[in-house]
Amino acid sequence: MNNRYFEKAVVLIPARMASTRLPGKPLADIAGHPMVVQVAMRAREAGAERIVVAVDDDQVFQAVKNAGFDVTMTRQDHQSGSDRIYEALQKADPYGNAEFVINVQGDLPTIEPETIRASLRPMDNASVDIATLTVEITDEEEKTNPSVVKIVGSPISDTRLRALYFTRATAPYGQGPLYHHIGLYTYRRAALEKFVTLKPSPLELRESLEQLRALESGMRIDAEIVQSVPLGVDTQAQLDRAREILTGKQN
Repeated sequence: MNNRYFEKAVVLIPARMASTRLPGKPLADIAGHPMVVQVAMRAREAGAERIVVAVDDDQVFQAVKNAGFDVTMTRQDHQSGSDRIYEALQKADPYGNAEFVINVQGDLPTIEPETIRASLRPMDNASVDIATLTVEITDEEEKTNPSVVKIVGSPISDTRLRALYFTRATAPYGQGPLYHHIGLYTYRRAALEKFVTLKPSPLELRESLEQLRALESGMRIDAEIVQSVPLGVDTQAQLDRAREILTGKQN
């Protein structure tokens, strides 16, 4: 199933050069490749047939091009990642060949290829507009940490939730599992085109969570349950850890 969908999908990897905590993050060397190139390599290992990196810096553009991946330049003034990938989609696929758009953040160099593939599974249901990923929380500290976004969802199978809400609070109340949301999305093309026309919504602004805009507009988001949270690289310590992981895999 996933390979069939990959034939109709484009993986878009946004990479912004501006990072206050880790300057020059997309170009940080990890096991001999820039970080953003490592992310593109994970997408290729997942079986993606079309991968495009969306950049806003000439150095990153050249590094991606030198590595043999498609790359497109986008504006520096985008307010959100979805706006950036939509601009990249228009440039990379102007004739609308791609039915699905997979948004993989450019700071996930160690993401498992299977995790990327999992984001396509909810698209089996034609009523799903956007698919995403989630992991059951096992660390007690994460349950109350506002930097860990939780998904409140209705179970529709052993491996899938229909999203009802996203929050930084500890929710839902009572006994039962809590789920950590992973910010990797697969959009139907029409859903992304709709999403970028919407204005920021009240709950989105309150929670600082862009995905609430889609829910508030009546769009359906389903989340596939996976086994681990990908390592996001925002600090030097996380970069060091990513280097350990990928250097170890090469040895």
